[in-house]
Amino acid sequence: MKLETQRISKLQTLMAKNNLSNLLISDPKSIRYFTQYETDPGERLLLLHISQNEPARLYLNQLFPPAQFAKEDANNIHINTYRDGEPIIKQVATSLEDGVTGIDKFWPSHFLLQLLEEQPHLHVVNGSIFVDDLRGIKDKDEIERMKQASHLNDQIMQETIDFLQQGPTEVEARNFILQRYQETGHQGPSFEPIVAYGANGADPHHTVSQQTPQAGDSIVVDIGGLYNGYASDMTRTFFYQEASQESLQIYHLVQKANEAAIQSIRPGVTFAEIDRIARDIISEAGYGEFFTHRLGHFIGQEAHEAGDVSEHNHRTVQAGQIFSIEPGIYLLGKLGVRIEDLVLVTEDGVEVLNHVSKEPIIIDPA
Repeated sequence: MKLETQRISKLQTLMAKNNLSNLLISDPKSIRYFTQYETDPGERLLLLHISQNEPARLYLNQLFPPAQFAKEDANNIHINTYRDGEPIIKQVATSLEDGVTGIDKFWPSHFLLQLLEEQPHLHVVNGSIFVDDLRGIKDKDEIERMKQASHLNDQIMQETIDFLQQGPTEVEARNFILQRYQETGHQGPSFEPIVAYGANGADPHHTVSQQTPQAGDSIVVDIGGLYNGYASDMTRTFFYQEASQESLQIYHLVQKANEAAIQSIRPGVTFAEIDRIARDIISEAGYGEFFTHRLGHFIGQEAHEAGDVSEHNHRTVQAGQIFSIEPGIYLLGKLGVRIEDLVLVTEDGVEVLNHVSKEPIIIDPA
């Protein structure tokens, strides 16, 4: 059985357990997950209709022919193409089975409103929760892709450490990272690289500037690439020429929080518990108010996917999930320190996907 067929079958099982007759998926990444087909439809309708009793249907404009579908009904998916101006929503409405219909949380409201005009009594619910649950647990193919992406990201982070010896501006360091993603066969970065010197590191999402590193500066480098359809993500913090006692104390505190949280991960523990372990370490040292974000996020085809590691998430960890562990301390006007790893939950524990050293690294000018 093909991978996409297995995934659709799993989704139909979830739908049956939750009395869902139809599921309308519009998010291009989710459509890729179930069909291996991906395109950016712009303002036009792109929709995957999965039901209990009929083959899946992919609705797409004829401007975006799916080349990999060599014939109609390939991969047990019916292809419904339409031209601009055709009443495609009418076709969707007539294909729906009786019962509850799950709607993609990303489906533009104007399409949903048109559907409700065609079927005013249609019972709709948020259908993305079922897709998110499936995408949140990676299969063997996805795990291998993400390990490969993380391995390459490790290499680029190591190369960035060497490049920083030249004392580049933040912009120059960012451009070097982007160039390396291009040269190593990535589809691009999975997000805009963050390079933040000194006080700039106190902004967790700093935009690069023309600033150069100064002696004693912390250097926050947060990078990730998109390789073979899957994202990587990692953060390391370095120091330029020297590090003060306070800077090293903060660094070791963040390192301790990162490692303690990772050691606690296993199937059955809640995400809130993992967050608490890291947060308590930082809070008990007096820096709790400076740890300003959740501990981690899920990752896969996108750098940030549904699901997080936070005090508000009381769901339990499951084998096959991949997410980040990234505690940080941000002192306005002084410095930022963040250490981030991607972790894979295994049947009996956890595997860390990043292997760049987390010991303090002092970068000496070349």
